[in-house]
Amino acid sequence: MATTVSPTAQPELSRDSADLESFGYQPVLHRKLGRYASFAAGFSFVSILTTIFQFFGLGYSFGGAAFFWTWPIVFAGQLLVALNFAELAARYPISGCIYQWSRRLGGELVGWFAGWMMVIAQIVTAAAAAIALQVVLPSIWSGFQIIGEDSALTSSSGASNAVLLGSILLVITTAINVIGIDLMARINSIGVTVEIIGVAAIVALFFVNTERGPGVVFQTEHAAPGPYWSAFLISGLMAAYVMVGFDSAGELSEETKNPRRVAPRTILTALSVSALGGGLMLLGALMAAPSLDDGSLATEGLAYVLTAKLDSAPGKVLLGCVAVAIVVCTLAIQTAGSRLMFSMARDGKLPFAARLAAVHPRYGTPALPAIVIGVLGIGLLVLNLGNAAIFATLASVCIVTLYLAYLLVTVPLLIRRVKGWDEERDPSLFSLGRLGIPINAVAVLWGVAMVVNLAWPRAEVYIPNGGGWWMQWAAPLFVLVVIAVGLVVHRTVVAPRAAETPEPAVAPA
Repeated sequence: MATTVSPTAQPELSRDSADLESFGYQPVLHRKLGRYASFAAGFSFVSILTTIFQFFGLGYSFGGAAFFWTWPIVFAGQLLVALNFAELAARYPISGCIYQWSRRLGGELVGWFAGWMMVIAQIVTAAAAAIALQVVLPSIWSGFQIIGEDSALTSSSGASNAVLLGSILLVITTAINVIGIDLMARINSIGVTVEIIGVAAIVALFFVNTERGPGVVFQTEHAAPGPYWSAFLISGLMAAYVMVGFDSAGELSEETKNPRRVAPRTILTALSVSALGGGLMLLGALMAAPSLDDGSLATEGLAYVLTAKLDSAPGKVLLGCVAVAIVVCTLAIQTAGSRLMFSMARDGKLPFAARLAAVHPRYGTPALPAIVIGVLGIGLLVLNLGNAAIFATLASVCIVTLYLAYLLVTVPLLIRRVKGWDEERDPSLFSLGRLGIPINAVAVLWGVAMVVNLAWPRAEVYIPNGGGWWMQWAAPLFVLVVIAVGLVVHRTVVAPRAAETPEPAVAPA
């Protein structure tokens, strides 16, 4: 939780400010985040209650109960990425970490595209997270179904209502982000605490009301038709959608006290705690589900198991915890995105850079980036009003772009390691040491494999109920459009500005 700065903390804050100045930046953001608030930023971005409630049905409908094994596999791969990010967070404690890390490792152009892709991904991810309220709120109270009567996201009225609820949420999170990091951190920390309690309660509920043993995770009977390896790969998209955003602690480095030591720990802790809690929740749901073959697990997901095991009132309380998790997830994504946009604008790497880099004199926040992300997120939802396929499409395209941004960090980092990057390191900070090259190399291979699996134009994922060819190819087409627009923006805005002004300092770690 955010803390008040005491006189005894001033020397530490002065050291952090001097550290930031060594990279060529003046400290303008309010440095108020402690360890728990830093952890909460990453944990709430991953938000297992939000994303597992959203995507459990997707995983089960393709892989059956054995899709559980995609969870530890994806965690192992993402842990390799997180270990590299933790090392970078110790060396470069700067806001907009994906852009800053990539720029310092791969040069201006690589860094710019990493930041560009990450900004786009975070805008789309905020919109995708916000519409998850539709999965929960109408189940708590029918009055939340404002448009039509069918609350299912696969229906036109359900999708339209999701857009309305998501837009309202984005307005609220935008206001919180503008008011200040202190308020955001308090709300986020309280929300994460509620989410952790909710996860523990749901796991306990499932494990004391089991219908079958843990051997259920070896059952493949209810998988999609065809070779199981294909169904298993598709079911793995669920875990791939969930375990991202753990780098958010790095995004908030300039607002974190002692970030060189705090951010690496919270990056790894956020991912690990999420993996443990999510794994137990998946296992418990499969063991406690009233039925594995009536189709309810594939269509209703965890909500089906939860409501079947609890009376109405307690079940709604736990669904309320899920709603809180969705709110803080959307808030954390928008916060991370606004810091990335601020960081790029501060270096003159975005259109309207001077305005985007301005910090509110009273609240100490980059207010305009938060507003831009909120408005663009709402616009994205409105453009898809009534589209029942919005859910899977939004989730897929933004996650593909995010994994590509991660690759634009891990690939140049591997190249630097081979050239002797470890010679620059401070031995007192987190480091992979001799394991750096093999861990980094496997992380790159993992990232490439995930991008291919996520972007593969599968009809059963993108147009399960039929649709145009462009929807089936949404992920690769979206990536191509992002790159094409990025090239235009870089050539017309960034490159001319870079020619007029010197590149910001790239100080050694």
